[in-house]
Amino acid sequence: MPTYSIGQAAGLLGVSSETVRRWADGGQLRMERDGVGNRVLDGVSLAAFAKERAAGLHAVPGEVLTSVRNAFAGIVTRVTLDDVIAQVEIQSGPHRVVSVVSREAVEDLGIEVGATATARVKSTHVHIDLKDNRR
Repeated sequence: MPTYSIGQAAGLLGVSSETVRRWADGGQLRMERDGVGNRVLDGVSLAAFAKERAAGLHAVPGEVLTSVRNAFAGIVTRVTLDDVIAQVEIQSGPHRVVSVVSREAVEDLGIEVGATATARVKSTHVHIDLKDNRR
């Protein structure tokens, strides 16, 4: 089972190392000691905590009925317009989502930097990279 240092867990959760320590000291996160005495979190417990913590963190305002399950509510941070297409960047918590859409759609929807928007992702191809954390 993979384990994570306090710093690695903080990076994955988008918080400071001190916050992870407080959560562990408060019993919200279970920590153990590795072979040399360092505090580590097991990957299964960390994944469960991350999932529980994320529930409702970035709720989609004015929820609409949709079959798309991957929704990233956030703020538009960049809009690049071309003659026909546009690139829209949304920051949703620690996630940066970039979409290429028509310029007409951007203009019709009034998408601009600072606007609240939701990126919905539905794809038949999802690629997953895995960092080898085995020790």
